Amino acid sequence: MLNFLPHSVIGVLAFSIAIINMLFWTSLLFLVTIVKLIFRFDASRRFLDPILTGIAANWITGNGFWMWLTQRTEWTVEGLDKLNAKGWYLVTSNHQSWVDIVVLQKLLNRRVPMLKFFLKKELARIPIMGQAWWALDFPFMSRHSKSYLKKHPEQAGKDLEATRRSCERFSLIPTSVMNFVEGTRFTPEKQQRQKSPYKHLLKPKAGGMAFAVQTLGEKFHSLIDVTIIYPDFTPTFWEFLSGKMRRVTVIIEEKQFPESFKTLNYSDNAEDRVEFQKWLTDIWVEKDQLIEKRLSSK
Repeated sequence: MLNFLPHSVIGVLAFSIAIINMLFWTSLLFLVTIVKLIFRFDASRRFLDPILTGIAANWITGNGFWMWLTQRTEWTVEGLDKLNAKGWYLVTSNHQSWVDIVVLQKLLNRRVPMLKFFLKKELARIPIMGQAWWALDFPFMSRHSKSYLKKHPEQAGKDLEATRRSCERFSLIPTSVMNFVEGTRFTPEKQQRQKSPYKHLLKPKAGGMAFAVQTLGEKFHSLIDVTIIYPDFTPTFWEFLSGKMRRVTVIIEEKQFPESFKTLNYSDNAEDRVEFQKWLTDIWVEKDQLIEKRLSSK
């Protein structure tokens, strides 16, 4: 619609509408959250959580409006047709940019239960957004370096315990638990530093996903494996707002969990850890090959 305007004008316009949309829906979100804080028992959660997620779904739909108004992106999407809005899913994706989150929300909104992202603890300090993520029960993780854990061994395992507690809260209503298993956004510098064996990906970290499966294994219908490809360049969030992202390809694949994962004991059973890590590694090898194939044919 308005993509004929200069990129800087498009960016300011898209950002302004996004802020207005956020302020409107978060005001409703916080009102319901106050009620939720007063009535802290499972029956009230079963009643109020769908209201909160419904508000968030409308917020995401509002974001779709400013994207339609300001963007001229060519979307190539595969695999949306088999998803169930009432199912329980574990969702993962490769991670390159903050734009990935917008892409995932736009495509999966109302097609699966609302995505609950694993977020870095520092993001809780972002005004309004941090409080909104907290109100929606997004799990916040403290990612410590190996050098830090050597000095503070008492911190080891706390992230996984936080994962377990969050997943127990997700057991009340259908939920999609979203985990970027690379742990951070892909860059060539991080790839070299990590000595990643993949051309387009960082090494996957199995712990958070494994604990989600261990806690909710019998509830999860399947894994939704999303591959996001930016054929031209990986856009920053501002470049996306400014209408510079011309093309994006998204492949969505539903994968069944092995039957043995129903009794997964990742923390205490070495064989289970090896099996889960191999399963995730095989998925990552296929994903890397898929990205290379699509980029080679762009």
